[in-house]
Order: sequence, then structure tokens, then C-alpha cells
Amino acid sequence: MVIFKQNRCIALLVGVILVCFSSISLLGNEEIVKGKNSARTDKLQSSGQAAALLIPVATPASSQRSSNNTFRPMLYTTAANLGQAQKFRQPVEWISPDNLKPKGTASHTDILRRKAAVVKTSPPVAQQALRQAEGKGSQTVNNKNTAIQQHPPTKLFFSRTKLLSQAQRSQATWSYAVSEEDLLLLRKIVMAEAEGEPYQGKVAVANVVLNRLRSANFPDTIHDVIYQKRQFSPVANGRLNRVKPNADCIRAVNAALSGIKAVTDDTYYFLSLKLAQDLTVHHSQKYAKTIGNHTFYK
Repeated sequence: MVIFKQNRCIALLVGVILVCFSSISLLGNEEIVKGKNSARTDKLQSSGQAAALLIPVATPASSQRSSNNTFRPMLYTTAANLGQAQKFRQPVEWISPDNLKPKGTASHTDILRRKAAVVKTSPPVAQQALRQAEGKGSQTVNNKNTAIQQHPPTKLFFSRTKLLSQAQRSQATWSYAVSEEDLLLLRKIVMAEAEGEPYQGKVAVANVVLNRLRSANFPDTIHDVIYQKRQFSPVANGRLNRVKPNADCIRAVNAALSGIKAVTDDTYYFLSLKLAQDLTVHHSQKYAKTIGNHTFYK
């Protein structure tokens, strides 16, 4: 202190130095604060949120009164504004050609697919009409077949090798008129030989009789074919005279006369291997088919 009293210049110099140091320190603190604020502001601007900083914060009247009396730092207000802006922010959709299309319109590929589906799928009305036409056609054929079988033809047409249908009469080499007696005998022999056999077996027995009628190696009438000696066992034991044809046998005979064949036209023999006592046919003729208990030979 004695030195300061003696030398006032030194005291003034020291005071100036202290004032300079204090001012320098104050300026440095202000620059640091400004640098931090600018760095935070740059970060907010780089993230694309600068516009949100300008949105005012809506506060109640009570809070506005208190805000007039209290001081809020800039960074706190900015953060609050940013939070409010993020609440009201809506997600941004990427713009694509599909988003630019008006709603309710189909694309070109969708239109082509629909057209293809329409071409491939016929209208229900057309499908129904087609089904009805097919049903009528099949029903007509079935009705014709049923009518023929219920009322068999009275005239048969033969070629040298087979029985012809009524539509093939132009190919016939000879014909045969079926009498009422022939029709009854044919039904009775089927009943006597194949009463317990399946329907196809009954048709096959009638086919054998008609095949013999066509062949030159057998008699020329149905009566003579059935009554030929040692050919049909029901004729020998008298069963033929006792039987009465049932509906199944009548239907089978009518079908055979109409041209339906359960065996081929070259089948002339049949027997039951379980009941037959004479197996000459089995050993001498060529096997053709087995239906039920009957074995058929050529």
C-alpha cells in the first residue's frame, strides 16, 4: 500500500489492467453462448424444421398473464414450438403414378383382364341354354332307345358277319321277320337259361340265339335254333315250357333285338361250368367272355 500511495501511476495502471481482464472475460463468455445458440439453430434448420419454429404457442389466458411477468429463454420457447409442430405434423406420402390416378378408375391391365374373363366365361343365360339343349338332345336319344326297347323291331337285318341296327338296313344281305311266337320263345329261353344272372348275362343269351340265327351253321329260324337237339338244356328237361318271362328278361330280349350286344357277333355257345355235365364246348371252343355264372365261347 505504501508503494501505491507513493506511486499513483502504478495504481492506475493496475486498475486499467484489471478492467481490461474483466472486459475480455465477459466478451469471451458472450461469444461462447452465441456459438452454442447458433450451433443448435443450425441443427434445427438442417433437419427441415425451421418452419415449425415460427408457429406460435397457443396458451391459456392464465399462462399468458404469467408469461408477461416471467422471462423464457429463446431455446426453451423454440423446443416448445417444435414439439407442438410435431404433434400437428401429418405424414407425407411419396408421389407415384398410382397416387396421381383418380380413384375409382381401373388400369389398362385390369381392363384387359376383365375382357379376357368375359370372353372365357360365357354368360349364365348362354350356359343355361346350352345345358338345356344338351339335356334335350340326350333325353331325345334316351327316349328313342327306350321306345325301341319297349317296342322291338319286327324285322331284323343281317350281314354275313353281324346283326345290323335299323339304321344300317341298307348294308344288309338278308332280313328276318320276327313273329309273335319267335318273340315269346326268345324271352322264355332267356328266362329259363339266365333267370338268376345279371342283366348283361340275359342280353348275352339273347345275343347267342340271334348269332346262331345269322350263322349258316345253324337253323334259319328262332324256333328251330332254340329247339335244335342237344343245344339248350331247358328244352330237354321241359323247363322252357314252365317258365314265365319276367320284366328283366323281356327288357333284355327287346334290347338284343334292337341291336344292343353284350357279346360279339361271333359268340355261339355258353354254359355254366358249375352245373354243366358235358364240357365238350369248354374244351373245343375258344373262350370269349364270362358274365355271372355263364362262360361264353366262340
